[in-house]
Amino acid sequence: MSQTELLPCVEIATSTDPVASVIWLHGLGADGNDFAPVVPELGLPDELAVRFVFPHAPYMPISCNNGYVMRAWYDILYFDDIDRHADENGVRQSVDLVRALIARENERGIPTSRIVLAGFSQGGAIAYTAGLTHPDAFAGIVALSTYLPAPQLLGNAEKLPNAATSIFAAHGNADPVVPFALGQQAAEQVARFGNPVEWHSYPMQHSVCLPEIQHIGAFLRRVLA
Repeated sequence: MSQTELLPCVEIATSTDPVASVIWLHGLGADGNDFAPVVPELGLPDELAVRFVFPHAPYMPISCNNGYVMRAWYDILYFDDIDRHADENGVRQSVDLVRALIARENERGIPTSRIVLAGFSQGGAIAYTAGLTHPDAFAGIVALSTYLPAPQLLGNAEKLPNAATSIFAAHGNADPVVPFALGQQAAEQVARFGNPVEWHSYPMQHSVCLPEIQHIGAFLRRVLA
């Protein structure tokens, strides 16, 4: 896939003529269909016309999974205790792919200030990285069961346009895939940048639950009001 080629996406609009967009990135090995079913559960009002964009990540071999090829936003080279050693170049490439989707929403009449960037696990890691470093401010960032994959890429995030962007961060307190401590560390780091962080934990593993989806819906209603 070339850098200029748009990722294939599943799209759901809650009403005609959307006035806001949510770009929602799936986790490792999933695809854009993974979170499409949550849209009706968010409880968004009819008058809030939102286009949900669920892109499919590219296929790539994952080193920590013995090179098995799956949809992924970047390669994970290996695990070291709780740390995930992410391929920094792959993170950069996925940030570029997400920025192309943001540009398409801009071309379709949705300013960046009316876009929420969301993601789960690997997708949340890209949502954090792309969101905090984007040259224009978002309406919000949603980071679910995730972490900061390459903190060095954030640079002087506290001086960039999204240092004041509201963030919804959530994690399962029994997560065996992305340790709860990594989610906490990420939320604390972005709070130090100055971002208002709404932090939630839930009694679950590496997943989402209905109370979490309802809380995300309330967050979207607030930042897109």
